[in-house]
Parts: sequence; structure tokens; C-alpha cells
Amino acid sequence: MSKTAEDTGSSRRDFLKLAATAAPAAAAVAVMAPQSSEAQPADLSSDKMQDTAHTRAYYETARF
Repeated sequence: MSKTAEDTGSSRRDFLKLAATAAPAAAAVAVMAPQSSEAQPADLSSDKMQDTAHTRAYYETARF
């Protein structure tokens, strides 16, 4: 015999209530998280793309 929502104690309505309160809370945490606003100095030993003043200037000019 399969279990129904009444047997498990949870329902779709409870899930939607939780989702409705959790989404704004997660957005608030994301906004409050510290972000680095200053570009880092270039690391010449790395071959990966880096967040430098040069790359930030490129991104600013490439916006449409």
C-alpha cells in the first residue's frame, strides 16, 4: 500500500509556504554577502583568466 500526503505529514501547501519564505531570505543573504570591489594584482604564474583592472575595463567597455 502506498503512502499518501496525509500519512507522511507533509503536503504541497506546506512546501509552497516554506519556498515562499525561503526565497526572499536567500536573496537577502546574497545581497548582504561581501563582494570584492577592487581588482587584484595580476599573478603571472597562473594561466587562468584573472580579475584585474585590465579585465574590468574591458568588461565595462564591452557592455551594450
